[in-house]
Amino acid sequence: MAEIVTMALFCAALVSCIAAGISIVPALAVGVLIFLVHGRLTGHAWKAMLRGGFATMKAASIVVVTFVLIGLLTTVWRAAGTVPFIVTNATALVRPHVVILLTFLLNCLMSLLTGSSFASAATMGVITMTLGTSMQVSPMFLGGAILSGVYFGDRCSPVSTSAQLVKTLTHTNIFENIRLMLRTAAIPFVLTCVVYASLALCTRPSAGSVDVAALFGGAFNLHWVTVLPAVVLIVLAVARVDVRLTMGASICTALPICLFVQHMDWLSVARALVFGYHCTDSRVAPLIDGGGIVSMIKVMLIVCISSSYSGIFQETGLLRGAHLLVRRIADRIGGFGATFVTSMVTGCVACNQTLSIMLTDQLCREVEPDEHRHAINLEDTAVVVAPLIPWSIAGAVPLASVGAPTVSLLFACFLYLLPITGLLAASLPLPGRTAIRGNMAEGGIVRRRRTPLRRQST
Repeated sequence: MAEIVTMALFCAALVSCIAAGISIVPALAVGVLIFLVHGRLTGHAWKAMLRGGFATMKAASIVVVTFVLIGLLTTVWRAAGTVPFIVTNATALVRPHVVILLTFLLNCLMSLLTGSSFASAATMGVITMTLGTSMQVSPMFLGGAILSGVYFGDRCSPVSTSAQLVKTLTHTNIFENIRLMLRTAAIPFVLTCVVYASLALCTRPSAGSVDVAALFGGAFNLHWVTVLPAVVLIVLAVARVDVRLTMGASICTALPICLFVQHMDWLSVARALVFGYHCTDSRVAPLIDGGGIVSMIKVMLIVCISSSYSGIFQETGLLRGAHLLVRRIADRIGGFGATFVTSMVTGCVACNQTLSIMLTDQLCREVEPDEHRHAINLEDTAVVVAPLIPWSIAGAVPLASVGAPTVSLLFACFLYLLPITGLLAASLPLPGRTAIRGNMAEGGIVRRRRTPLRRQST
């Protein structure tokens, strides 16, 4: 009963923050106090609980360096004109009868490059929504395609905070994770393309009138050299260079472009790196502003604070009953099925992607001791389920930024198809995905038991 009351108080704190429209960071901090008080009332020492909490927090803080680099990267790509160049040239491909499919594909491309669902929605998402609605296509369809696209890359980009978080939690190699994620996503991706291509039969699009090239051309010098930071990132990622070195090289490539192509001064660049880029053109600013170290502070706090829960839970055994329930579910429907069910519950409670991933990892790590398989289970469930929760900021923020209705969640096909095909693969002898999940050891992945969080190079 004490465990139920404790979790209810924590959920109430989360719901209060969400209802008030503020960050969940205060709720997470209150959660630490709630869990510590519960531990003390059940006979555990303050010192032991704090030691456990700080140990897991310190270990998870390794990913903070990567988050800082992501904040810097997203800033210089904006300031250097890399994002405007990609958006301008990519949207030139949009044609009325394939606008929904191209909306999905273009947002996939942008999210792969930036690693951010929110940034992709605010740039490529807004542009494709504007183009689509000008062609008389329903915002409901476009919103679903955008949400599917922005989370395709958010899930498997080497510079994605969610991919970095899963790598850190599971002690796996991110490039091996990406290789496996692309394989498990192959069938859902193809099916999603078929669905969005078929939706063209339900619409009567017309030619649009938005001139994206003129819009961005007035604020940036769209010389081909502005795409070099993206090229550097792609080449080094394909070569499997350490992600932090890859992002550092891309940032260093973009800085001279900011100075000598976009004619920014050093002070403006430095200010943008810290506080984010802000365009002077009022028409372009809503599409391109953002980035910076400050923009990553909230997610870093969420990761650091919520990671302390693991140490406290291990010391107090607060989640012992939940672990037993998850194991019973796994006995019935397998490890992937248990992870999927757990991710739906944590997504409803956490109301954001980061905390949902961390809670699902804590509850399901025992049902799948193979680290790479557990990582892929998280990527194929918690990462994509969180945006489907109507009250979660993971889906609400991207939809709000592009002006799509909440009912667009029903058409975020990729987010449904990925876990569904995973469930089918776990129960049926499907050729691609079953082989991936059942024979990972043959692909060079060493099966080993989970150890405490530790530093990894990639």
